Amino acid sequence: MWGLSRCLSVPRGWLLLPAGVQRSFSSISHTPQICIVGSGPAGFYTAQHILKHNPKAHVDIYEKLPVPFGLVRFGVAPDHPEVKNVINTFTQTARSERCTFLGNVMVGRDVTVEELQAAYHAVVLSYGAEDKRELGIPGEDLPGVYSARDFVGWYNGLPDNRHLNPDLSCDTAVILGQGNVALDIARILLSPVDILRKTDITQAALDTLSKTRIRRVWMVGRRGPLQVAFTIKELREMINLPGARPKLDPADYMGLEKATKDLPRPRKRLTELLVKSAMEKPGKKVAVNWAQPEKEWGLRFFRSPLAVLPSEDGKRAACIRLSVTRLEGMGETAVAVPTGQVENISCGLIFSSIGYKSVSISSTVPFLPMQGVIPNSMGRVEGIPGLYCSGWVKRGPTGVITTTMTDSFDTAQAIFEDVQMGALNWSEPRAGSVTIRELLHLRGIQPVSFSDWEKIDEMETARGLAVGKPREKILDTEEMLQLVCR
Repeated sequence: MWGLSRCLSVPRGWLLLPAGVQRSFSSISHTPQICIVGSGPAGFYTAQHILKHNPKAHVDIYEKLPVPFGLVRFGVAPDHPEVKNVINTFTQTARSERCTFLGNVMVGRDVTVEELQAAYHAVVLSYGAEDKRELGIPGEDLPGVYSARDFVGWYNGLPDNRHLNPDLSCDTAVILGQGNVALDIARILLSPVDILRKTDITQAALDTLSKTRIRRVWMVGRRGPLQVAFTIKELREMINLPGARPKLDPADYMGLEKATKDLPRPRKRLTELLVKSAMEKPGKKVAVNWAQPEKEWGLRFFRSPLAVLPSEDGKRAACIRLSVTRLEGMGETAVAVPTGQVENISCGLIFSSIGYKSVSISSTVPFLPMQGVIPNSMGRVEGIPGLYCSGWVKRGPTGVITTTMTDSFDTAQAIFEDVQMGALNWSEPRAGSVTIRELLHLRGIQPVSFSDWEKIDEMETARGLAVGKPREKILDTEEMLQLVCR
């Protein structure tokens, strides 16, 4: 039976061994059975490393949605298709005879972590950071205030965010944060719709963006230009964005030329580009783009949010009140402290882009709520042999996809080291997904296979082709499941 209904309840924590499993132990006793929870970059990179370095290992990847690839599908900006090319590598991994994808299975609800631990030699938690950090200021619940996570999920087709329907009828938007996600949002808000039509952005987002009245976007940061979290690639895209020009205050960049001498190369190049864009006359090509811009964007430094102020009728956001800050300390470790001054920016649209955070998956798995991570040592979950973690739930929501790749390889290597040291025993037989599938069947949960996903992929691609896009994502999980079970 498709969907989330259950035809028979089997209590969580009861591990049923289906008929025939005992007889099959002889054939699987030397097969390391490894389970990965989450099919984003962390999950797939962990699986890739395990399969590459142990030719006998079998890896099962569990995913709560019917579709794989996590942040690559739902987090990478639609106008960055080159970043999504990593899906080709993940697809090769998923098609391996020693790898099984089980979508539509939510660990912690449909099956417990303890049940997975009983069925596998090792369990790796790679479920990412699916929650948003709160601003913790008055007025953040007003209409017109959105989290970056929800907005990105909306234009990228995340089922949970398909009904967001943001109101883009004002002329000014403020993004609280100065990381790559903040620049992604600014770029999507200001990009010509004709450019976005050629991407895999959802049709609902296209329809809304085609009617936008946004003409100005401010990105606000607590610290200064030497501490911005975005990278040079994203900054260049903003500088060269058709029909938009930067509004940068030269005073913010005075004296930074001297400060760049001792900076690491990536930070030095980024700062030099900021200074050049703010202080120097643009080249001919850029000057033409900036000559008669319809839209503009800017960076506001040394500002921290104090409150979202409502409109006169109190029905929506109309202004953001900011505390003016100054820095104590130097470089990356400098801390913003309030000066006592305040400043208001009138705006009808506010995005909180201050980071994502992971949530606890089970009361039996240690979790640090303040940091939003599972306490671990090189991916080994503290106090629970055989349980591991990788990606954002391991280190926090930082870095890019290549950072996650290295992090995940380290976790996979920790598994191999534990086997060599005797801390993890692969000689004992484990049933793996045989047992878990039986439990899911009894609970009315039908996993989605990778070949099932390829049917969804084929349909999305066909729908996209019909309108000149690489794909048109299906937004409703029930529609996905109905497509698979035809």
